[in-house]
Amino acid sequence: MSQSAVRQSADDYVVLGKLTSPYGIKGWMKVYSYTSPMEGILDYAEWVLRRDGEVSHHRLKQGRRQGRSLVACLQGIDDRSQAEAMAGAEILLPKEALPQLDSGEYYWYQLEGLKVITLEGVCLGRLAYLFETGANDVMVVKGEGAPDDRERLLPFLPDDVVKHVDLEAREMLVDWDPDF
Repeated sequence: MSQSAVRQSADDYVVLGKLTSPYGIKGWMKVYSYTSPMEGILDYAEWVLRRDGEVSHHRLKQGRRQGRSLVACLQGIDDRSQAEAMAGAEILLPKEALPQLDSGEYYWYQLEGLKVITLEGVCLGRLAYLFETGANDVMVVKGEGAPDDRERLLPFLPDDVVKHVDLEAREMLVDWDPDF
């Protein structure tokens, strides 16, 4: 483990996916990717793995699509028993290694935890997480800090529903009826 990795906290990383189970007998692993497209996770040559609080660094030797999922072979994981020991590990990437986005574009991790406020000033809660659907991404807003404790599903539609994002203030302004 490098000295820079030792000094980094969990907040310095974003989770790109996880290793799910062994694939074959030569150390290959099935990979569940959170990236879009899912093969995007294979663009990163250095993987930081976290399992049960332990962190390790591995170089991606090979990776490919296998049916409807991905498989990968990592340096230092050479047989099925080593692969079994890594099952469930999260695949992390230092946030500073993420590509820069254009103005008005955001990584999901940047939006999670933002206070969601309507145009009328009503706090709906905090953005807990986002997920993909066929039509558009959906924000799950939990009523933490809101007049009610409801969980709301709002479409992530910039300019239509999402009017303004202020990462410094940790707030998102939305055009949404609080009764909906």
